[in-house]
Amino acid sequence: MGQYERGAGARADRGEPYGGGTAAARLLARLALLAAVGVLVVLVTAVGEAGLLIVVAAPLAVAGCAVGVWWFLAYRGPVRVLGAVVAIAAPLVVVVLLTVAGLWLTALLLAVSWAATLSCARAALRVSDPRRARRSRRAAPAARPGHAVLIMNPRSGGGKVDRFGLAERAERLGARVIRLDPEAPADVVRLAREAVTGGADLLGVAGGDGTQALVAAVAADHDLPFLVIPAGTRNHFALDMGLDRADPARALDALTDGEEVRVDLGTVAGRPFVNTVSFGVYADVVQRPEYRDAKAGTALAAMPDLLVGPDVRRLDARADDTVLPSLQAVLVSNNPYTSPDVLGGSGRRPRLDSGLLGVLGIRVEGAAQAAELAVRGSQSAALTVRTARRVEVSAGAAEIPVAVDGEALRMPTPVVCALRPGALRVLVPRDRAPAAVPAPPVDWRRLLRLASGRDRDGTEGP
Repeated sequence: MGQYERGAGARADRGEPYGGGTAAARLLARLALLAAVGVLVVLVTAVGEAGLLIVVAAPLAVAGCAVGVWWFLAYRGPVRVLGAVVAIAAPLVVVVLLTVAGLWLTALLLAVSWAATLSCARAALRVSDPRRARRSRRAAPAARPGHAVLIMNPRSGGGKVDRFGLAERAERLGARVIRLDPEAPADVVRLAREAVTGGADLLGVAGGDGTQALVAAVAADHDLPFLVIPAGTRNHFALDMGLDRADPARALDALTDGEEVRVDLGTVAGRPFVNTVSFGVYADVVQRPEYRDAKAGTALAAMPDLLVGPDVRRLDARADDTVLPSLQAVLVSNNPYTSPDVLGGSGRRPRLDSGLLGVLGIRVEGAAQAAELAVRGSQSAALTVRTARRVEVSAGAAEIPVAVDGEALRMPTPVVCALRPGALRVLVPRDRAPAAVPAPPVDWRRLLRLASGRDRDGTEGP
């Protein structure tokens, strides 16, 4: 990665073009335009009412499915059953309709051509600007720690500590391991502070995001390096640091061949977080004692009262100077995600050092808004996506449920989220995945310039 960065930087220093000068970008841009022509050919071939049916079928299927899902989540009894039927039947009806009309092959060709258009267009724009692919978190050489202390939770992630032999490997590398007792919950903050008092020059955790955040704050307070070992269930923070969640033992390579990266650390009402803070529907659900053993059943049982019941709690948020009123859910992240699907696990953060919080607000009042959200996505009025340096969340109650890195808590209102920019020194292996590269928006004018070789700067701003 470092060699790639030097090559890209040297090229910029010489004043050579990033964009039209690359053969790969030109080729991808031309393939995108060729695929777009394919879309037009398919539409022209399916003239008249047939073409109109193909164009409107997909949005109708998505909207119908969204309406069914809303009824399924927001209501009980017969309406819930009807919602399940509609959610399944809507796309099936469209498929049957296109098949009966003899248009299924045409619709398939149209979908494939449009997918190829967007894929090649985004790839062309990404390749044309190598600065997008640079690792945003600048790494510095790191000395080998002399007294590393690692806290490990053997229950986390279904027993990853034992399954991957993390404690034994860490001890062979010279680290001291504090193994938590699953039957006697420990104060990890106290343990981390005691380790610092005892002379630790590095703190680390094998566990989930919640435990990671608590120990990370102690490391940040004492300006010590922090080692992330992804032994939890999801470990979004580790993923965005380029660590391999499928093989958490590889994170220990940082003890002997590591480098240091400065990243931001989030705070909510003074408590640290490395991933997300959730308010509203999700936070209400995870508060329930039965949630841990029956997540889906608990959520379905609670949703009607949280979405359309008479006692639905509304949240008011202020992202810097912007007021976001009457929301059903607010999610604040330590640096913005490139995708709104944070809870689903597909979102990524290309940077953890931007000094900005990601803010996602949702307000869906009924089936019509659910359909609009499904069809329009981030352009829907039901969804607000912003960044801010400070977020304040309040409600008509003295305290509200809050989920901090998946941990269920209650906090007095207003609840303030903020960042400690560059406060955390993270020790990572040199051999790790590159930072996530966000897909650029499709700029058709620039795509045409790339295809013709006339895009001389290839830049999209700082």
